Formats: sequence, C-alpha cells, structure tokens
Amino acid sequence: MQGVWASIDLETPLSDVGEHARRAEAMGFDGVLAPDVMSDGFLVAQAAIFATTRIRVGTSALVCFPRSPMTTGVAAWNLQALSGGRFHLGLGPLVRGNIIGKYSTPWTPPAPRMREYVQSLRALFDCWQNGTPLDYRGEHYQFTRMQDFVKPRPIEHPDLPIHLAGIGPNMTALAGELADGLVAHPTNTSPDFLRDVARPRMAVGSERTGRRPEETSLVANPLIAAGRNDEIVAANRERHRELMAILLSTPSYWPSLDYYGWRETGEKLHGLVRENRWSDLTPLMTDEMMDAMVPCATWGNLGGLLCESYVGIADAIALASPEDPADDDAVAGVVATLHA
Repeated sequence: MQGVWASIDLETPLSDVGEHARRAEAMGFDGVLAPDVMSDGFLVAQAAIFATTRIRVGTSALVCFPRSPMTTGVAAWNLQALSGGRFHLGLGPLVRGNIIGKYSTPWTPPAPRMREYVQSLRALFDCWQNGTPLDYRGEHYQFTRMQDFVKPRPIEHPDLPIHLAGIGPNMTALAGELADGLVAHPTNTSPDFLRDVARPRMAVGSERTGRRPEETSLVANPLIAAGRNDEIVAANRERHRELMAILLSTPSYWPSLDYYGWRETGEKLHGLVRENRWSDLTPLMTDEMMDAMVPCATWGNLGGLLCESYVGIADAIALASPEDPADDDAVAGVVATLHA
C-alpha cells in the first residue's frame, strides 16, 4: 500500500483531535483524515497539524459547495503553509437532501460544479504562487478580482494535493480526469466494486484529459469490524450492520447494491425510512451483504486480510483510528503489515 490513513471519528471533540493525531503518527500511519461534520474540517485539520511533525493531514470530504472556492482556497493555502507541505484537500459534494435542507445551498448536478470548483482552486493557487492574473470564468464560479495588497503570499510547497469523494459514475470519472485521488465511500468500497466499477470509471475520466490512470490514487475506505478478540469483532460487526443499513437507505449510495444485485434491499430500506420505521432497517442487512462490504478480523489477522483484499486494487486505505489506546500497538502491527 502506498498510504495508510487514520480516519478521525466524526464525534471526536476538537479538543481531543491532537491526541488522536499524535497516536496515529506513533502507530506509523502515513496520514490522518479530518471529518467535516460535527466540527469544522479545517479546524480539525489544523489541530492535527499542530500535534504532528511527519504525517500528512487531509480533510476527508470537506462539504465544499456551501463554501466559496475562495474561502476554501485561502484556508487550504494557509494549512499547506502551516504544515510545511503536509496538507491534502479532500472535497465532497454531499447528497442532495443535506445540501438543500441542512446547508441551505442550491442544488445542481455535482460533477460539473465540482469540476469548476477544482479548476477555480487551481486558478487561485496559480495566481497566488506565480502572479498569474486571476481570470476564471465558468458557469458556476467566476473569479476575476485579486488585489495585490490582500493576495495570499507564495508558499514553499504550492503543489497542494486535491482528492475527491465520489460514488456515482460522473464523480468517479471526474476524479480520474483532474484529481490527485478518489476516496471511496464506506458503502461502495468492496474490493470487487473498486476493481470492476470504480477503476474503469476513473479510467474514463483519465482518457478525457490524457492523464495516466496511476496519476489518480484510489483510497479504499471500508467500515472495519476489528478488535483484540472475536467477541469484540462480532460486536463491532453488528454495530456496523446497523450503520450500513441506515446509509444504504439513501439512493445515492446504491451503486454497490446494483453491482451485487441487491437494489431491492435498498428500495426496502428507503421505504422504511420514509415510514419512519428506523428500527426495522438492520435486519435487512444480511450476512452475505456484510461479508462483501465489511472486513472482519482480530487485530492480529486484519493486516493480512486487508492486503489479500485490496493490494493491487487500491493504492491506499483508510482505517478508523482505534478508540482505546491499549489497542495502539496492535494497530501499529496492522499498519506495518500494510506497508510491507
């Protein structure tokens, strides 16, 4: 694996992020991914940057459309300078219901808008680093004004990696077209799906711009049921069964269900949510579905399982940072196996 990332739990208080990042660095992870949910993703990333010296720090999927590319760009530029070139900007479109209802932001098809978002950012970075006149004109974004006295100054590491979160064919192809990486969603990150669906879609995008497919890294991002013994693994598997049932009630997350022939299950889950029958979701997640989508192993066996599943398919993988520091040594062994 080219990279092993530690995902910081979305419920982690901002005051605890630094300690989680320090532990991840000590365990040998290559980077940490900061959520943008209960705490602002840029603040989470900043806390992780201050707490570490070696590892990369990225936003896992910054909710970007409610933010102007200008505000996102300034924050990312500052964090890249602050970290000495260790920052990765991860962008995500989010589902329609949340964009409209949670963020009060107009909805448009995400792929064309995300293309302009990334192009805008790169035009801004070029302006700030090289003095290129700012003149980006798209359908969704136009940037033509940048006074010298408020322009961010050049930085030592201006090549700021941008990765996208995507599931559907258009966003996945867009990652291949112009991004440095694609971070898969936990509902659509099985080895079979990544090999047979995500990789070919990324190649479609690469062909549009004449890029080599290997210029866009693919990051597997599974929910993993792991622990120090079989009882803990089994308990975590059931906890993930409940979460996967909730996630897969959202039609945007159904590509994997279509791939495996389980779309009917997604439709049933969606119907139950519309009837407010949340307690009836979990039983629809069968053991067959869990076996395909959620790797399960004790810490001692997890590294081998993930290597067997993902090496040759994904370039990197994200693992949830362990909650209990008593598991850190065991997780360090998993990371070492993935690096081998």
